[in-house]
Amino acid sequence: MNYETEIKLTAEEIEGTEATFSVWLVKVGDSVKSGDPIAELETDKVAMEICASKTGFVKSLNIQQGDKVEAGQILGIISDVSPVSHLETNIETNVKSHPVDSKEQSGLVISADQLNAKQATNKTVDTILSSKSVEKNIVDKNSISPAVRRLLSENNLNIESVIGSQQQGSGKKGRVTRDDVIKFVKIQGEKPTLQSEPKEVSPKKESKNETVAATPAMKPNKSPHLNSQLIPHTNMRKSIASHMVNSLLETSPHVTSVFEMDMGNIIEHRKWHKKEYSELGIKLTFTAYFLLAMAKAVKKVPQVNAKFHDDALEVFNDVNIGVGTALGGSDKNDSGLVVPVIQEVQNMSLFQVAKALHKQTEKARTNQLKVSDMKNGTLTISNHGVSGSLFATPIIINQPQVAILGVGKLEKRVVVEEINGQDEMVIRPKCYVSLSIDHRALDAHQTNLFLSEFVSIIEGWGI
Repeated sequence: MNYETEIKLTAEEIEGTEATFSVWLVKVGDSVKSGDPIAELETDKVAMEICASKTGFVKSLNIQQGDKVEAGQILGIISDVSPVSHLETNIETNVKSHPVDSKEQSGLVISADQLNAKQATNKTVDTILSSKSVEKNIVDKNSISPAVRRLLSENNLNIESVIGSQQQGSGKKGRVTRDDVIKFVKIQGEKPTLQSEPKEVSPKKESKNETVAATPAMKPNKSPHLNSQLIPHTNMRKSIASHMVNSLLETSPHVTSVFEMDMGNIIEHRKWHKKEYSELGIKLTFTAYFLLAMAKAVKKVPQVNAKFHDDALEVFNDVNIGVGTALGGSDKNDSGLVVPVIQEVQNMSLFQVAKALHKQTEKARTNQLKVSDMKNGTLTISNHGVSGSLFATPIIINQPQVAILGVGKLEKRVVVEEINGQDEMVIRPKCYVSLSIDHRALDAHQTNLFLSEFVSIIEGWGI
């Protein structure tokens, strides 16, 4: 019995977001397996993949890049019957029933309407019968994600240069990924002698009939007398900008307190346990220690884990910590920032925190995050030190929360310690840790008390 499955998103999957369709990763007639990524879309919170819910063949694609996506909207259809196989059978039957001279065969065309395709084009019999074998080896340029397109454009590359003789990328079904482009750029950077000379561009001759590309009606004006380029904002970047302005300028009076923290015991503990975790498929990071220490510090200062209302402070029982995660594979590529949430950290062990963190980080890296992965956060951490920052202030609060913790770069510093009654200079692994708070909800006393408890937990780990 034949079946057809509609490709669509539920209200829960795009709840509270504005979704824009990015790209199809498949074509009409392609075979897909349940769980295979078939499309990408972008919301104001995440860039996410749509996966096939059933195994079958793509029958129709009903939406294009840039279109708005609504809950329940039918984006396409997956069927258990291949439209391509039906067409090939009809072609072969037609050819056997009506033999033609070889000279005439090249002119025989079949309408793509029989493929149930959205676009009507004509193909010769030879082209249609051989298309499946060709598609297996050549990357479909229409399946390149927007992030990859931006990387290619920023580095003046074309897809053929990146895939080379392999004719495919490292992703599923030969898709070219951001990592493929980044790897290619690095290789070229290490081999400057192999780079081709820039082509000289001849000045264009003035022509009254020259065609000029149309500009968007709302395109911003470039700065006069300056050489520049306009990079359109993604939905995520627009959302981030709006949220930051709202949080800092319209909602919360920000105040930041900074402490210094010794990481010696954490480093030693991690050294003894990271191999054990790795054998279980889990990466033990410093962030896992920070999350657990935050949950423990909340017990002493529960007001940090709260939401401010005009008439009351709502203090939460569960400590759900959002982890600020920057996306993008290159310095030039702005793919935005997401904040996946680790739920109920107060009930977890270090291993459980590390496991949950590993899972959410992997989902963020592969565009698998859903809106539900970033809901119900009560406190946030920004581990900005991984990019070399010593401290940052203010780290803007993730509304409607009342605090955000920041951890700076870990580095060796010379400090004075009293040893056997004498002051001596020693080298210790140190970093700065800060807490930016909503001064409507918290005061300096509570802020410093929380940081003091957090630092004490980290420095006394394992003792």
